[in-house]
Amino acid sequence: MRVNGLEERLLYQDELLRVTVRATSSAPAVTLTGEIDASNSQALAAALAGCRQGPFIVVDTGALTFIDVSGLRVLAMPALAPSERWIRLHNVTPAQRRLLRMIGWFQQGRQPRHQPQ
Repeated sequence: MRVNGLEERLLYQDELLRVTVRATSSAPAVTLTGEIDASNSQALAAALAGCRQGPFIVVDTGALTFIDVSGLRVLAMPALAPSERWIRLHNVTPAQRRLLRMIGWFQQGRQPRHQPQ
């Protein structure tokens, strides 16, 4: 499928979640649609790792309707030092930003590489 002139490829899909990727000049752009929970967070982690080609990928979370802490762990990579995190979040919803702040993985004023934009 083509989106804005770029080829879009399906990385993963189950009954809750659809993960697609587009190659861009700067980094792979991944779009998440649906819900992430414990049933699919490990598959999401594998799909994201599989499309990584450079220092980072951009992950659009704007079309997520639900995410639990297992999904947040995949996207925020809290176990890694900020300099080692290779996921950059984009289009983060206010609810997602609130969850990240509540658990201490997003701090205003700091600019970690994965900080939601």
